[in-house]
Amino acid sequence: MRLTDVMSALSDPIRVGIVRVLADGNEQAWGDLRVPVGKSTLSHHLKVLRAAGITRTREEGTRCFVRLRGDDMDERFPGLLLSVLQAAERDDVGSAVRVE
Repeated sequence: MRLTDVMSALSDPIRVGIVRVLADGNEQAWGDLRVPVGKSTLSHHLKVLRAAGITRTREEGTRCFVRLRGDDMDERFPGLLLSVLQAAERDDVGSAVRVE
């Protein structure tokens, strides 16, 4: 997990929205994420988050689940995730992303 990769991944409002949805610590099925983009674009955003080390993906049969690596982020970059989440809420960044 490198700071430049994390910051780059968090530079997109959709990805920030995904992080906001996952911030409760619960694992979510990809199919339950409601985003204002197509499936292939969602897949790209999830890949960027995973490559940066922000999320972890688990497959179960034909379903994929994603979870925020919040503890790992806090250990590596103390306070960064909380700061991003607070700023995103204040500025309403990523609010179009929801979970069904």
